[in-house]
Amino acid sequence: MAKKVVATLKSKDSKNYAKVIRTVRSEKTGAYTFKEEIVSSDHVKDLLAKK
Repeated sequence: MAKKVVATLKSKDSKNYAKVIRTVRSEKTGAYTFKEEIVSSDHVKDLLAKK
C-alpha cells in the first residue's frame, strides 16, 4: 500500500503534496504508534507544529 501512495505523490499533477509520518505515544501503555497523513506542502510546518 505504501508503494502506491508514494507513486501517486510523484506524479506530475501531485507535486504539491507531502506524506507526513508522526510518532504518537499512547498514554495508557506507553507504546508508540505511527500516524500517516497526506497534506499539501504549504501546510506541513503547521501540521508538525501542533501537538
